[in-house]
Amino acid sequence: MTTEPYASARRVFWIVDNGSSHRGKKAIDRLTTAFPNTVMVHTPVHASWTNQIEIFFSIVQRKVVTPNNFSDLSKVGDRLRAFEDRYNTTAQPFQWRFTTSDPDDLLALLDRHTPADRQEESSVSLAA
Repeated sequence: MTTEPYASARRVFWIVDNGSSHRGKKAIDRLTTAFPNTVMVHTPVHASWTNQIEIFFSIVQRKVVTPNNFSDLSKVGDRLRAFEDRYNTTAQPFQWRFTTSDPDDLLALLDRHTPADRQEESSVSLAA
């Protein structure tokens, strides 16, 4: 924040997840006291876009840096850059498969396959 272009920017949006170290008014006040031109933006608590980032780094972990038998750091950089070039030409958006109606559909499916005397119990335990 003390280097350009951030130091002279009118506003800098500081995007954070909802971790306990930067949640709430105290965290916002602490940041704006240190850097008055910042605006703290919290990602959604559930199914945030950071999940997409975690998925991407999981792919990098599995397809690029494992096994980690590189002879030097420049080889890691070369491999990451080659992966980035290939990934950027072939990548497709991740498709979320879970919708807001899915929990109700799942409960209905379970109820159809649960004996009548246990239906209420299965719906209650899953809903909780």
